[in-house]
Amino acid sequence: MTRRAVVAGIGHYLPERVVENAEFTKWLDTSDEWIRSRSGIERRHFAAEGQTTSDLAIRACQAALDNAGCTIDDIDALVVATSTPDLTFPSVGTMVQHGLGMTRGFAYDVQAVCAGFVFALTNANALILAQQADRVLVIGAETFSRIMNWDDRSTCVLFGDGAGALVLEAQNGAGTSADRGILAADLNSDGQYRDMLYVDGGVSTTGTSGKLKMQGNLLFRHAIDKLSSTADTALERAGLGHEDVDWIVPHQANIRIIQGTARKMGLPMEQVIVTVQDHGNTSAASIPLAMSVGVNRAQIKTGDLIVTEAIGGGLAWGSVVLRW
Repeated sequence: MTRRAVVAGIGHYLPERVVENAEFTKWLDTSDEWIRSRSGIERRHFAAEGQTTSDLAIRACQAALDNAGCTIDDIDALVVATSTPDLTFPSVGTMVQHGLGMTRGFAYDVQAVCAGFVFALTNANALILAQQADRVLVIGAETFSRIMNWDDRSTCVLFGDGAGALVLEAQNGAGTSADRGILAADLNSDGQYRDMLYVDGGVSTTGTSGKLKMQGNLLFRHAIDKLSSTADTALERAGLGHEDVDWIVPHQANIRIIQGTARKMGLPMEQVIVTVQDHGNTSAASIPLAMSVGVNRAQIKTGDLIVTEAIGGGLAWGSVVLRW
């Protein structure tokens, strides 16, 4: 028998405030058509004043626990992927732990920007395989609206706030690619590309949180090749091919990147979960959000083979192959 990390439940939370593209035209030289044609985004959600990343994460965790049919007392660890923590420290993970009433186990954050959830999922998988935990809440949560430059029309229209979470549970499998659970992963980073996507503030530099800056055209050129390559690597490690994939659940950054990656992998858009039109780019939250929506739509079903991939600031990128 082989120990596997299997998805036992999933959930998400979106702030109440919905911001349509038209709202940006009040102060920016932009239009709904301009935003849609370049990104595929139609609307996004923004956190309310005083609503924090940990607040969103707690709501998503509660939904995931309900979906899994378990309680916080069944959880051994929390791993939170975020680039927009409530405070410099302590971690969002410990705040979520306390908010859920969890007084045992451990919690911590992972920071790999838009690739954060892939890194967190891989980390949680390792905890389960090493028998450090039997059940782990893996969370992606962001309040990117807090770090936007509202005068930069090329970036501020792209991002949104939200959270998604899933319960990973140790189960025994046969040790084949037919097993449920995480089958393979691939992680990468290269700091020479830092200036493509970064925030111009920090504790040891400016002492401020800073604002997001992005070289979108350069990042686009890297994204499709790196995303398709990492997906291929993870599939190869799992002993599987493109023909075995039921769904791609990509990071929801830009519809053209999503389409280009699917095309390079030889898979039709009918096999891609797309939520970017409704959520915008929610960074580390985008993959679990999309997974949760895919389950709610009855697209993703037990036994389906999922490839999820993401790229973000760093640059950092990676993928996970799992059977639902």
